[in-house]
Amino acid sequence: MSEEQPIAGFRQVPRTGVIYVTTEAVKKGFSPTHADWCNLGQGQPETGELDGAPPRVRDVHIAVDDQEYAPVAGLWELRDAIAALYNKLYRHGFKSQYSAENVCVSGGGRASLTRAAASLGHVNLGHFLPDYTAYEELLDIFKAFTAIPILLEGERGYAFTAEDLRREILGRGLSALLLSNPCNPTGKLVDGEDLERWVAAARDLDCALLFDEFYSHYIYRGKPGALPVVSAARYVENVDRDPVLLFDGLTKNWRYPGWRVTWAVGPRQVVDALASAGSFLDGGGSKPLQRAAVPLLSEAHVIAETNAIQSMFRKKRDYLVPQLERLGVRFDRVPDGTFYAWGSVANLPPGLDDGMGFFRAALDQQVITVPGEFFDVNPGKRRSGRLSRFRKYVRFSFGPSMPVLEKAVARLDALINRPAPR
Repeated sequence: MSEEQPIAGFRQVPRTGVIYVTTEAVKKGFSPTHADWCNLGQGQPETGELDGAPPRVRDVHIAVDDQEYAPVAGLWELRDAIAALYNKLYRHGFKSQYSAENVCVSGGGRASLTRAAASLGHVNLGHFLPDYTAYEELLDIFKAFTAIPILLEGERGYAFTAEDLRREILGRGLSALLLSNPCNPTGKLVDGEDLERWVAAARDLDCALLFDEFYSHYIYRGKPGALPVVSAARYVENVDRDPVLLFDGLTKNWRYPGWRVTWAVGPRQVVDALASAGSFLDGGGSKPLQRAAVPLLSEAHVIAETNAIQSMFRKKRDYLVPQLERLGVRFDRVPDGTFYAWGSVANLPPGLDDGMGFFRAALDQQVITVPGEFFDVNPGKRRSGRLSRFRKYVRFSFGPSMPVLEKAVARLDALINRPAPR
């Protein structure tokens, strides 16, 4: 029996962009411990020590009762610590405050998002193009809601105003909108008065906003001396009434992706629904790691870690983007946040002037990237057309260390500027 022949009863499940490119790289000899590879496709930040950051956790104590299941909604003390952090960072002086009952802990970001998707009703759910690759299967597998795409234009720097939002909600009959902020892959950030108006529009028009804020500490603009973090939590008036659901976790902003400790913060009624969905979807996360996460939620720890992230990742962004521009990659905007640069390769030499061709050629140089077509979120492949609007784009990660970025740039330089065959 060939590997391609399907097994009775099962469908082919597509891989997300990062998993696809990593799988293809493994065929070429890649492994995460292979020092000679440059993984600019990775969806995680460097996880080692950073100057100015708190020391990395190296040991986790497991108590006897930690061998038991954790509550599906998460350990109460962790939920309480998360709520307290949001109140300190975003809701100082507000009458309405988050509590542990406004928090639902999950075993990973996808688990949090899956719980939310399973809790949606028979509604129209808007999503942007481009956006996070894993949304595609997530928006297809649950049939209760209808996914409605909203195209963002590179010529506008992927801008989308509150007025645009109101028009889409009213014109398309949206009851919910899912988005990453800052955006993976473009790095576009909605913040300040713009974000405040977004939340006001959702409140006025009764449309739930589901904010994926996993990169909300990777912000490269803001007032000097201010902690560079952004969350829609700052603009919620009533934590139990405003239709705003926030997703975050240790994965990116604390640089502990392997812990698989994440959360959703929102109205208690929604949190109850997420916990109910979790009871049949995943059963809850790791109890020992949830307990170990509690000290990491202290305000002092978060400030130190975020400032270290801000310093290091800004340097990496400011190195990688100009270097890629020098090689002929064009950027619609320099990323405001995340650790990704979203660039067009349309002006590169033939064979390198589309995302998949660039990916394949770079792979031969032991450099991994992610073709832009993976971010053309198309649930169920309902939109016609074989060619993606983003086929000329590539996502470059500056999650790896600076030496890896420097090595990758040198290899891409040699690839792009190699002499044409005679």
